[in-house]
Parts: sequence; structure tokens; C-alpha cells
Amino acid sequence: MHKPENEIYKVAVLTISDKCSKGQRQDQTGKICQELIKSLPAQVLQYEIIPDELEIIKEKLIFYCDNLKLDLVLTNGGTGFTSRDVTPEATKLVLEKEVPGIPEAMRMECFKFTKRAMLSRSVSGIRGKTLIINLPGSTKGAKESLEVILDGLAHGLDMIAEREH
Repeated sequence: MHKPENEIYKVAVLTISDKCSKGQRQDQTGKICQELIKSLPAQVLQYEIIPDELEIIKEKLIFYCDNLKLDLVLTNGGTGFTSRDVTPEATKLVLEKEVPGIPEAMRMECFKFTKRAMLSRSVSGIRGKTLIINLPGSTKGAKESLEVILDGLAHGLDMIAEREH
């Protein structure tokens, strides 16, 4: 069976940014992710801002998946080329199964808007019954990427939860 009409997907939005975590910049990207994901329908139960630290990212992802048992975790930030960008590496360390089609679709569609989309190192995968998706840190990149995948997410989340699809 599909998710009952009155139920919504449980989501965490994790902003990974040294500057935002220190209060040096407002987190606009996390707010955009929270707004867009409501159309699933979904409720953001966790929203946090943390620095670009591999161990902290890993701990948060494991906590969201194993303890809170959320349906979906959206990270934003830390997917670029700088030495501090470690979100994909931290994510890969906690995944049980990778789902390469999600970041492939995001890069492919966003490449139509900007050639810089090819520089994204975002990954996606499953831990337990939770889907984790890395989004870019830029507001424009995260918005466009999330819009690309929104239509297919409910089906994927239902499959992970072993609901009829």
C-alpha cells in the first residue's frame, strides 16, 4: 500500500557550512530545501547547521537514520572541490547502498542551466530505511537539483519502506 493520505514523510535538512555554523552567513539554502520538500508531502523534523567536519557529518547522518529513523535526509553544502568539502566522503562512509541515479539526474538536468553542474560531487544512497541525498550548497544549485528529483522521491521512499508502489 502507498503511504496513507494523512501521513507525511519525515525529513531532516542538514546544512554543512563552516561560515553558517559560525554565524558568519545566513543559511538560505537550508530554508529553500525545507520549503520545497513540503510538496512531497513531508515534514522537516530536524534542521541543523554544522561545520564541514567529516566525523560530525557522519555522526549526524547515522543519528538521523538509526535513531530518528527518518525517511529522508537532505544535506546541502560540502560537495565542491575545496579541501574542506567532505560531505560526499562522509555520506559514503555511512551508506549501505548507493543510489547513483539521483545525483546523475541532478547533474544532467542542472547542466542545462550551468556547465558548473558537472563539478558537483553529490552522492545519494540508503542507510536502513532512510534515503540520504547530497545537494549543492548554493541556493540556486540546491533549488534546481531538488526540483529535478522531487517527482520521483515518493516512489523511491515507498520502495525503501517496502510499501506497495
